[in-house]
Amino acid sequence: VAPWGGDSRLGTRVLEWVKSTLSIREGKLGESKIKHDVTVVDPLEVFAEGGALGDLSRGDLTVPTFFLKELPPKAAALKATINEAVPPALASIMGHFGGSIYKCKPSGIVTYSPGPWGGMRAAMSIQVMLHELGCIPVSKLVGLPLVADLLKEDGSPVEPDARMLHQMPGMLDQLEWMAVAMKRQRDETGTF
Repeated sequence: VAPWGGDSRLGTRVLEWVKSTLSIREGKLGESKIKHDVTVVDPLEVFAEGGALGDLSRGDLTVPTFFLKELPPKAAALKATINEAVPPALASIMGHFGGSIYKCKPSGIVTYSPGPWGGMRAAMSIQVMLHELGCIPVSKLVGLPLVADLLKEDGSPVEPDARMLHQMPGMLDQLEWMAVAMKRQRDETGTF
């Protein structure tokens, strides 16, 4: 149990919900069939003792944050609100990948918070970072406020028809469209 009495990693609920949403989502865009394969790069696993970069960080990672990457052709950043900015663990893990891995690919942002704002101020700061990396975020965002009231510990919705959960399809529609368009352009002309 976390010192604050709640989940030690509230973002696990959000991560499981996003993974579940992506696993059942299939679509078609023109001639392109869309199926999502998800790779999770968890800062706790990367930077903690025994992790790939554990010897470099030597830090106790207590910030509940995750980075979901689906490269190629798109990425989604999932993050908590930490002082209304990009959590240090997320910024660090994104910085450990070369900028070219993100270049000319779209991204979608999912934020969450235990409070009423859903991480929207933090979303603005991560947008800037994604722009700088060349991983252009789509305009629709997913912000989940009071996430413990929206999602159960396993990531399933407390109330499947909750209004805030209906943000995801619109963001994914944009992300998929941009991913297909940008992949076609990369295949035709390469990147800049």
